[in-house]
Amino acid sequence: MHKPINLINVRLAYNKKVCFENFSTQILYGNRIVIMGNNGSGKSGLLNILQPDIVPTTGNIIIPKDIVFGYVPQIPKEYDSLSGGQKFNKSLSYALSLHPDILLLDEPTNHLDINNRKSLMKFLNSFKSTLIVVSHDVELLQQSFDTIWHIDNGKINIFHGKYTDYLYQITLKRNILEKKLNQIDKQKKAIHQSLMQEQHRASQSKMKGEKNVENKRWIKAVANENASNARKTAGGNKTKLFDKKQDLIEQLSTLRIPEIIKPKFNLNGNNTGQKTLVCIRDGVVGYRENQNIITGINFSLNTKEHVAILGNNASGKTTFIKAIMSDNTVLKSGLWEVPHIKDIGYLDQHYNIISADKTVLQTISEIVPDWTYAEVRNHLNDFLFRKNEDVNVSANSLSCGEKVRLILAKIALQMPKLLILDEITNNIDLETKEHIVEVLKDYDGSMIIVSHDEHFIKALGISTIFYVENGSLKNKLS
Repeated sequence: MHKPINLINVRLAYNKKVCFENFSTQILYGNRIVIMGNNGSGKSGLLNILQPDIVPTTGNIIIPKDIVFGYVPQIPKEYDSLSGGQKFNKSLSYALSLHPDILLLDEPTNHLDINNRKSLMKFLNSFKSTLIVVSHDVELLQQSFDTIWHIDNGKINIFHGKYTDYLYQITLKRNILEKKLNQIDKQKKAIHQSLMQEQHRASQSKMKGEKNVENKRWIKAVANENASNARKTAGGNKTKLFDKKQDLIEQLSTLRIPEIIKPKFNLNGNNTGQKTLVCIRDGVVGYRENQNIITGINFSLNTKEHVAILGNNASGKTTFIKAIMSDNTVLKSGLWEVPHIKDIGYLDQHYNIISADKTVLQTISEIVPDWTYAEVRNHLNDFLFRKNEDVNVSANSLSCGEKVRLILAKIALQMPKLLILDEITNNIDLETKEHIVEVLKDYDGSMIIVSHDEHFIKALGISTIFYVENGSLKNKLS
């Protein structure tokens, strides 16, 4: 057992952007905490500063001596030759070899195939020490966590209970507030109508008062005071209702459910009318002679066709994709008719197609040099890069989910004949993932999606599915 860890008025900020502030809480032995939030909200940063060697922007984290931490980052840097799932398993094994008092996991399910996901879920349910996990994976969120830290709007909301209970609570609160807002709107309209009537009466009263003054029945001061009092009464009621409405709107903004806010994505395929875009016959791929990974590949992709490729970790899915893209690190043989690399839009799971040292603005501006600054900003706005601090930050400083959005913004300008997405859902928050499903369903170009996420594939309505297993690429229907 370990002594409590105390967080006191903790604040985290990057590049003048405040992720959260005034966060105070206590971590007790055996706590099972899940950290939720949108991409770029500071989830990984929060996980990092819980470790002894990293300090927050301001505030204090008091960690008792002799506490052992086991930490697995979102994208392990070690084991370069391994797949994402293999990297995670190696990193987790090392973290557990330390016999940690506290295990910190950053998006642990991102690169895992179905079998490894099941094994991880079983392990997490049996883990007895303190567990703190960053995740946007609904299946993982529904595991046996007892505390939720939800980073939203620069604050961390703490909820003690299960994820389903948390969703129920905030949905219930939202419904109550929305009903109150509707009531306020009705009252405001009624007050506005009363104000108009009051203004009309005041106008009539003023005319009557002026007439009475002319007829010397009233003195002028009395007439003016009567009209002024009527305006103040109606105006005061309207102001009170407006203030109450603004207060409710602010309360609503702190209760956002992930699926509610959706960015505007618009990816249009470059439809050339070509019937067959990819044709592979008797294909073989590997990295060294006599060490083939997939053999006997027979695969074709027509214009506007969407297909999915599934398979276990290290089965060869990414190798096959690299071969289609004519990557010179992959050896291939057989007949390969594939588009030129400039006609392929590619989102790789490690985001290598964006330059780490370039800003978000530079990344897009260099693709469309004839665009005005305003046009570039409008395009980035559609992908949720809305503020100056969002567009002037280097790509290296972005969260994984933000990098995905930047790559999608880049691909949207290039209008590729073929769109290849390699594990796109790994680092997308729930809010963005929901809308990407809608966008990709309507994408009119050819598309190959590599994914472990069968729910995502099903949501896209993709019926043509290939599995890579035992060195072969097979159609699910065959």
